[in-house]
Amino acid sequence: MKRRALISVFNKDGILELASFLAESGWEILSTGGTSKHLQENKIPVTDVSSVTGFPECLDGRVKTLHPAIHAGLLARRSITAHMDTLKTLGLSTIDLVCVNLYPFFEKVQAGLSLEETVEFIDIGGPTMLRSAAKNYQDVIVLTDPADYAETINGLKSGEGPAGLSLLFKKRLAGKVFDLTSAYDGAIARYLLQGENAAPEDEYPAFWPLSLKKAQSLRYGENGHQSAALYLNTDSIGALGGMEQLNGKELGYNNIRDLDLAWKAACAFGLPSAGAAPSGTEDLKRLNLPAAAGNACCAAVKHNTPCGIALGASLFEAYEKTFACDPVSIFGGIVASTVPVDAATAEKLGELFLEIVVAPDFNPDALEILKKKKNLRIMKARLAPKDPKECIAIDGGLLVQSADRRLLEKWEVVTKTVPAAEDIPDLIFGIRAVTFVKSNAIVVVKDLAATGIGGGQTNRIWPLGQALSRSEGVIKAAKEAGKGDGRSARVLASDAFFPFPDCVEAAAAAGIKAIIQPGGSINDKLSIEACDKLGLAMVFTGTRHFKH
Repeated sequence: MKRRALISVFNKDGILELASFLAESGWEILSTGGTSKHLQENKIPVTDVSSVTGFPECLDGRVKTLHPAIHAGLLARRSITAHMDTLKTLGLSTIDLVCVNLYPFFEKVQAGLSLEETVEFIDIGGPTMLRSAAKNYQDVIVLTDPADYAETINGLKSGEGPAGLSLLFKKRLAGKVFDLTSAYDGAIARYLLQGENAAPEDEYPAFWPLSLKKAQSLRYGENGHQSAALYLNTDSIGALGGMEQLNGKELGYNNIRDLDLAWKAACAFGLPSAGAAPSGTEDLKRLNLPAAAGNACCAAVKHNTPCGIALGASLFEAYEKTFACDPVSIFGGIVASTVPVDAATAEKLGELFLEIVVAPDFNPDALEILKKKKNLRIMKARLAPKDPKECIAIDGGLLVQSADRRLLEKWEVVTKTVPAAEDIPDLIFGIRAVTFVKSNAIVVVKDLAATGIGGGQTNRIWPLGQALSRSEGVIKAAKEAGKGDGRSARVLASDAFFPFPDCVEAAAAAGIKAIIQPGGSINDKLSIEACDKLGLAMVFTGTRHFKH
């Protein structure tokens, strides 16, 4: 029986080589639409699918291959006599190879088309043929990826196996079909359930739709003995997918995690589209940082937690304040900026070892300076973080939550002392910065810069002591260098409530004058009373910011 191949591809890379080989090897080629025309224009003989089905293509191409003559030919088991007898009785023939790739839904869903236009790029016939062929992989060769054409041709030339290819290879091809169609269906499900005008009840559907494509293999994971790879969304371009690497080694697993956090932390201050601005009443909006407070944000991250973050009138100022927060930990870290990097800042960045510098752009002279460090990864970022959900893998499942982008649910002064006007911008800055520090998190702030950061401990008093001690050292060092007034930081932010008054007492002893925290402890009264006794102002926001 003459072998038959059905070819219908949107991506025509390599298809002429495959089709030419099949035709020259005596295969009959079935095809449809644009693929049929492309093959015929290149002198490759083609049989139109409609001549097999006896039914014309209709409904603007929606129905071409959805027919028993196609799917019986794909699904019939050659080793089962009854199947082959049925084909003979019905006057049908087998189809032994399917080469199909799908309408470009991944790309079109990002193109801003209307719902009606986007739906037309949902492929029905293609996935149906692929699934039928893949189910019967013992007897049918199924191709979705042009990268597999050459190995298929070589296998058929060698005559390996009953159909020219090993069963193991055909099983792998079948697995790639379901890998592709699951991602394809996941992207469609995300678009229909979680896209524009999504129903509230579908925020967490019965099955969590994932659609990710491998972007690259990584040298290793968190440690050298762990394997790793990077996958990116097929249906949207996130902040990382929108970055361009201008210099340096390939990114590693730890680099990517730290890069993600550093860019998110910087964008929380510098790019409103990151969605981190305060929400609520006009009164709360007026408490946001004034525009004149800082034109540039700089964030430094090490081991997936900030070791410095600051606003400045220029990037140079913001970076110097960020560096001063922890000149030791920033070594080998990642620095993110919300404004283009200039030459003066590049010179300062070049004074120490960094893994990555990320910014919206780099001035030509700054880029030239930074490229002198051949291993330094220089990342040009064009998109602010925007994913509405965060996912963390657990053994056997996935935890999914909405991103923490609510800053102020309320602004409630709960003490007799009211925050001084000069402290309000620092309070707002602190409660933003603390959302990126591992809980239990404390950030001490002075002049729109973190001067002490503590977090990742199992109780709150330890990181509080670390942050206060760090702040004292930073301010002392600045004064000795002639860059500060020597006054203690006045503001402290906490990601969660104080269960006991000990944190207030320690803060007061270090010169803190105002504290911002969510409130919500059954012992809130004890902390408030301690503030009143010691003359501190305390603000409750009503929003906790644990980061585990």
